[in-house]
Order: sequence, then C-alpha cells, then structure tokens
Amino acid sequence: MTAEEPATTCEVAGRLVDRTEARRQQSSAGLDPDRRASLGQYFTPSQVADFIAALANLPELGCIRVLDPGAGAGSLSASIVARLIKERPHASVTLVACELDESLHPVLADTLRDCRESAAKAGVKVETVLQPGSFIDWAAGGSLLDTAPEPFDLVVTNPPYKKLRKNASERSVVASHASDVSNLYTAFLAMSVNLLKPGGQLVAITPRSFANGPYFRSFRQFLLDRMHLDRLHVFESRSTVFGDADVLQENVIFSATRTASIERGPLTISTSAGYDDVPRVRTAPYTEVVHPSDPEQFIHISGDDGDRETAAMLARLPAQLVDLGLKVSTGRVVDFRAKEHLRMDPEPGTVPLIYPLHMRGGRIIWPVPGARKPNAIVSTEATSKLMFPSGNYAVVKRMSSKEEPRRVVASVFESEDYPGMEIGFENHVNVFHANGVGMPVDLARGLCLWLNSTVLDGFIRRFNGHTQINATDLRNLRYPSVAELTALGSSLGGGSWPDQEKIDNLVLQHVSACQTQEGDDTTA
Repeated sequence: MTAEEPATTCEVAGRLVDRTEARRQQSSAGLDPDRRASLGQYFTPSQVADFIAALANLPELGCIRVLDPGAGAGSLSASIVARLIKERPHASVTLVACELDESLHPVLADTLRDCRESAAKAGVKVETVLQPGSFIDWAAGGSLLDTAPEPFDLVVTNPPYKKLRKNASERSVVASHASDVSNLYTAFLAMSVNLLKPGGQLVAITPRSFANGPYFRSFRQFLLDRMHLDRLHVFESRSTVFGDADVLQENVIFSATRTASIERGPLTISTSAGYDDVPRVRTAPYTEVVHPSDPEQFIHISGDDGDRETAAMLARLPAQLVDLGLKVSTGRVVDFRAKEHLRMDPEPGTVPLIYPLHMRGGRIIWPVPGARKPNAIVSTEATSKLMFPSGNYAVVKRMSSKEEPRRVVASVFESEDYPGMEIGFENHVNVFHANGVGMPVDLARGLCLWLNSTVLDGFIRRFNGHTQINATDLRNLRYPSVAELTALGSSLGGGSWPDQEKIDNLVLQHVSACQTQEGDDTTA
C-alpha cells in the first residue's frame, strides 16, 4: 500500500468551505421561522462568502485582526481562512466571531475549530474567539467597567436585517456612539466602522436600501464621512443571494476603507445575474456615485453604460416638482388610527378611500366589492384634515411586489369618475397634488404615463434597491416640463389605459430628453 498523498492547500481550503456550507444548510433548515424573523437572520451561502473574502485586502506578513459580526454558522470566517490557506501561508490571524443566537454557538464553534485545524495543516496560525451576546453592546464597550474591543484590520459581515423602533435599545446605543439608524443592519455597519483601524477595511453584504431614502440619511453621512467606497457589486435578481428566504430587498456587496482624508478616488462597480456569471466591471469616478452637491448623499450605482446613459437622460429633464407647481405627499389616512371612521363598503356620509388595491391598469377602480380593506371613510369634522378635495391626482404605490414588472406603479384619479367627492388616500400610497388640491386632468394623466414608463423604471432601479418608493424619492427626481406632460396626457384621450409598449412610444414622442437620448444612441 502506498501512503495517501497529502492534501494540497487548495484542497484543504476547499474542504473547509464545503464542510462549513453543509453546517450552514443544516442550521438554516432547522431554524424556527418566527425566531429567524425576530433576529433578522439570513445565512451567507458559500459562493457569496467566497466572493466577499476575495475582496479582502490580506497582507503577506504580520498579524491580521478579523471581525465577523453576526457570524451565524461561520461562513464568512471560513472563507477568509480558506483564502489565507491558499494565498498567505505565513499569515497570523486573530479571528473574532460574534453571534447572539445561542442555538448557533455549537455549530459556530465547530466551524472555528475547523478553521484552526485546517489552517494549521497549511502553516497558517489562526486564533479564534467566539464572542457571545449582543454585538452592539460588545462593540460599545458593554458595561461601564468594560472597554471597547481592540480595533480590527478587517470586518466581514452579513448583518441581520430587522427594522428598529424608535425606542429600541440598539438604536439608542448606536446613536450615542455613531449615528441614528433605522435598521439593525445599519446598526451593525456603523459599529463595525468604529472598530476599524485607520486604513482598515469593511466588506459587507447588505440590502441596497441604505443607498437612498430619508430613513438612512444620517447613516449615509456617518459612513461616507469616515469610509472611502472602493467596490460595489450588485446581484440583479432579488432571489439570487437568499433564495431560501422571502427577501424583497436587492442586495449589494461593498468594500470600503477607513480614512480621515477628504480625497475621494475612483471606485469599481460590478453587476452579475448570479454567482456563476462573469460580472460586468467598470471603474467610475467617485462623484458619479456620490454627487458632491447632493445633501441627501444618495449612493448611485450604475452597472453599465446603459445605466449611465439613462442617468444622463434624466439629468437633461427640465423640471423639478416645484417647477410643475406640484407636491407629493404620503397618503394621510393611517387606517389603524382612523379605524372607527372606516367602512368596508360605501354608504351615505362616506367618501372614497383609496388603497393600492384600487390601482389597476393605470386607473383607479373604486369601489372593489369584497375587498379585504375598507372602501370608504366617513366624512366628518374629525376626518376633514385627512381628506383631499375633489380633483385629479396622480397616485403611486409606496410598495411594489416582487412579481410586478415595474418599481414605480402609478394610477390617475380623475374627478369626473367621482364628481363632487372628497377623497381619502391611505398611507400606503403617495399622492401628487397642486398644494393640496387637484391638477388639470391632462397633467395628471401625463404624469402617470411618465411615472409608468420603462425609462423611469430603469432609473429608479439604478439607485433604489428596495421595493419601497418614498415621497422623498419622488421629490428628488427630475421631470418633463408642464407642457410636455400635458401634451403626453392629452395624447391619451379618454380611451383605455395603454399597454407598456404604447406608453413608452408616447413618452418618446412627447418628452424631448428621451428623443435626444434616442438620437445620441443612433449616432453612436
């Protein structure tokens, strides 16, 4: 018999990742769905963990301090160690894995032990620490008698995703140490930034929602003031990364470096449909991604030249909402607060109450018999401040489902369909209005056609990675002129709402910025 050939470093690394992936799948399958939701857990598949590990800057020599907050089964830790085994045989690593869920501690401990033993076979020295309890409390220094952890060279994280109430303890802790945050994942990111050494690196996979919107403004300012974005990668499908969970968010993998410098150099942007696809990669100036004059500090992610052309076209549009004489507001009726005034069906003394369910094919269909939501609200002095007067309005869903082909879904409410009636718009819709009253019908129709266009949808998807369309998002857009929108609406006439191809053709005919883009494309 011949002695068994010793495993190569690539084989050792590969087996470590495979064993960890098996633990992840077993742990994920055994999780109670309610507990998973309460903790915001979405485990990292090995392909994603390897992608994140590949973005890490790992020095050839010296001791590296690595932090894995919200470690779960240890997938990210294992992928980092696997890369060290293959590429940095003389490295020395201290790896701290933080995990709140005690039910995962045994499997995480197995992964960390596997990391140490696999690394030792390749001559890599790996020390591991399983840090139990709340990562946020630990990162903040815990009790008054504790001190904050030593800073790290590298943080790799797939943080938990869960909205935080205003009175959540995590929110107050992070606000006192870093920034106000509205979600647990941004809380993890903010505290991770604080734990980095100067020049340290953060590589994370998160929802894309922090890149825009008012709820993340404070966090964006905190992040961008302290970190230089180096790499942004977007998976085009919402179901690519966490296919075993009901995830509405699009995800972004990003790498950033802790810096005190105000200088910002170019960064790399890449996109792919899935794990195995070759990503499309390009280099972009920093000012294309974060506009220096933008007070919101939105992070614009343009995956390719087509995205850039769409953005340039939108920038050529002549108007902001104020130029149109319009405003946009979230619907005023919060149903659980107005419950005593709601009625399932219209009756004397009530007026229409418009929910997303009433928005069908570009029109408002009301009432909807047998709907699960109320169709009407009582018109009284108590509800008068919740109402809009009779008029024409453009209405946009605040949330789009994963199945809907467009991110922005707009319908026109026409007063002639409901003459003389006040209207209540529920809180899950946004309403375009002329300082609290309706607008000319052709302007309302044209605005809805524009909002439902493919070109606008492409732009929204470019920088809005979640399914919610906030009033702030709509306020920050540029629009065709009043004349263009009115002509666009007038072209519709009184017929049925057009299909998508007809909408896009009408937009091309009446919006000059779109015609310029078409001409540019032809010339090119």
